Amino acid sequence: MEYTIIFLRNVLKKNLPDLPKTIRSRVVDAIHDRLTVDPLNLGKPLHHSFKGHRRLRVSDYRIIYSVNTVKHAVTIVAVGHRDTIYEEALRIIDTYTLK
Repeated sequence: MEYTIIFLRNVLKKNLPDLPKTIRSRVVDAIHDRLTVDPLNLGKPLHHSFKGHRRLRVSDYRIIYSVNTVKHAVTIVAVGHRDTIYEEALRIIDTYTLK
C-alpha cells in the first residue's frame, strides 16, 4: 500500500519554488518515487529536537519529513539546502507541534 504525501504550506509556498529548477525536479521525483513506497527504510532517522522525523538526501539538499504508519501518510515538513534546512525545519516543527 502506497503512502499518501502531505505537504506543509511552507514547502509549497516557499521551499519548492526557491529551489533551482533541476533540483526541484529531482526533489519532487524523490518524494513521489521513494517516499510513497518505503519512507521508513529510504530515509534516515533524525535525533534530539527532530525526534520522530526523518531526512532524505537529494544531492546537497534535504527533505525533512515525518511518517504516520497508521494513516499511511508522509508529511513533508521542509525542503532545502543542507546548510540551512535544519534550522528552518526546527522552527517549523516547533510551530506545528504547539498547535
